[in-house]
Amino acid sequence: MDPTTDTTPLRALALVCTLAPSPKPSGSQLMAEQTMAALADHGVTGKVIRIVDHDVKAGVGVDMGDGDTWPGIRDTLLRCDILVLSTPVWLGHPSSVAQRVLERLDAELGESDDEGRMLTYGKAAAVCVVGNEDGAHHVSAELFQGLNGVGFSLAPNAVTYWVGEAMQRTDYQDLDETPEKTAATTRTLAANTAHLARRLEAAAYPPTA
Repeated sequence: MDPTTDTTPLRALALVCTLAPSPKPSGSQLMAEQTMAALADHGVTGKVIRIVDHDVKAGVGVDMGDGDTWPGIRDTLLRCDILVLSTPVWLGHPSSVAQRVLERLDAELGESDDEGRMLTYGKAAAVCVVGNEDGAHHVSAELFQGLNGVGFSLAPNAVTYWVGEAMQRTDYQDLDETPEKTAATTRTLAANTAHLARRLEAAAYPPTA
């Protein structure tokens, strides 16, 4: 089969790491939804979860005990082929919620299949970043390293972002329309990430020695 025309169905999960609980509007939520819509053009279905709407406990374990909702989110993730992590920029860094997600994903270092591979090895990841301050490249670099370190694979151009004018208060969700450059970047992210996820589905990484 031509890998550029493969239409194997895929599943994606977008984790939105805004600090604002629902129903407050969120630029990170909007960009995650736009990314999921772009992925849908490549045969990808899935869901968006706003992390602060759930009681995700602090820690680096698969299950942090009574009331921890991460195990359910993790179960959804493990059934998916693609993880999208969407975060605002705060003080030049990913949000504290995004950091918590990475800390919970750290538990995957201790989980493996019968061949010794992390359960995340067959999954692709992508990143969305929004903010009204500089730092999108720095934020994506932090998240790329974290996601790769816990087993995810990243395609070329696996980030889409928008940052507003320095020291102004305009938010992504306040724009009258999505800038074409951002929209084009989102489309590229979707095409490349879906392609990579299908290649991972077709050919697993080798067993871990």
